[in-house]
Amino acid sequence: MYPIQIGNYSFKRMYLWLQYSKSLPNFTELVIEVFYPNDRQAEGLVMFNHGFLIGTDLSFYPKLIYSKLMGADTPLYQINPSWYYNYSDAAIKNHWALAFVTACHQQVNGMPWTDFVGNPRVGQEAYAAASYLLRYGATYRYNDCEEVKVSRFLKGNSVMQNRVIFAGHSVGGAHAQAAATGFDNLRKIGDDQWMPFDPVFYNREVCPGSTPPMSTWDPGQLAKPVGLLQLSPVDNKIPVLFPGMEKYRRQLAKMPLPNLMVTGQCDYTCLKSSSPPAWINESDRNDSQFAQMAYADSQSWAATCMIEKGSHSGYLRHNNDLCSQADKDDWKCDGCKDVTPYPAKVEQYTFTNELLDRFIKFSSSANPQGGSFDEWKNGSLVKWLNNSNPAGTGITLNKFTDGYVHFA
Repeated sequence: MYPIQIGNYSFKRMYLWLQYSKSLPNFTELVIEVFYPNDRQAEGLVMFNHGFLIGTDLSFYPKLIYSKLMGADTPLYQINPSWYYNYSDAAIKNHWALAFVTACHQQVNGMPWTDFVGNPRVGQEAYAAASYLLRYGATYRYNDCEEVKVSRFLKGNSVMQNRVIFAGHSVGGAHAQAAATGFDNLRKIGDDQWMPFDPVFYNREVCPGSTPPMSTWDPGQLAKPVGLLQLSPVDNKIPVLFPGMEKYRRQLAKMPLPNLMVTGQCDYTCLKSSSPPAWINESDRNDSQFAQMAYADSQSWAATCMIEKGSHSGYLRHNNDLCSQADKDDWKCDGCKDVTPYPAKVEQYTFTNELLDRFIKFSSSANPQGGSFDEWKNGSLVKWLNNSNPAGTGITLNKFTDGYVHFA
């Protein structure tokens, strides 16, 4: 599709095929939605992984066959994660780009667009998509030098032109944990888990060309994770099939990377249903997702905060009926029996937009060489967040023993 002009920004969808590694005949369809400044001088990129129940369609396979025969748009275009996670205001304020990636894993016939919880392949896709956008820009014609030249949108003379904040909600939050470990760790852990990762992209032509394997790319063409933002992450482990994200979380514990997990007080899905839960308590140093990113003696940069009355779907810009089902048991959470958790599009969404805005600002001003833990813990983002009512949001945060933002 041609870019849609929205003010001083462009919006474009791209359809590609991804092969995880030349060593395996394993392909997936990929759609990337990207929102970028018209002057193509974006200061950085936010790559967002969407949640489990965004965009299901029982007629997926008939539509897929029809699109192939008639040359119509892939039904993957109808997922529209950017509709639900519309944080474009945060991107515009900072002159950053914002992208979403979604794929067809064909894991459940009835819900073919969803990703089983605990599948590291989805995090691999997010990292691959971010690196593709950095190198080739908003085009599927990666083998056309002139097209690539006019499609790249990241500032070319910036010392941090390949900086990426990986973010996600629900299962997408856990998938973002994998993506944020970077290319070398994705390859190493992927090999250990029999999920080799050296991706190759193909376009949708009849005789498609392909990009070089990512291992042959120049390091300056690869995404450089500069932050991780998880909104109520949900994980699971399915023996033999999907190993979950624990190995990636334990790798994150060793990395000097700004890492923030947000949970909701009444979010039963991430606090109770997720395996492991996103958060248990301050004394936990092994069992929860946060604890695995902040185990004892790890020197972890992980931090967390909890929204009072926060729900699982409250981060969304628009209500999604299926996603709202994740909140049906919220009353079972501690202190939530007589509480009305936030629905979509109100204070919790406003808070998320403001949080991403300030996360981008912090990443834009941070030391290009990575900075220090003290710069992260005492920086502008945490100072703003470490309050009962962070300015400009209308929400209240629960308090830990060390403040409203808890560090391991």
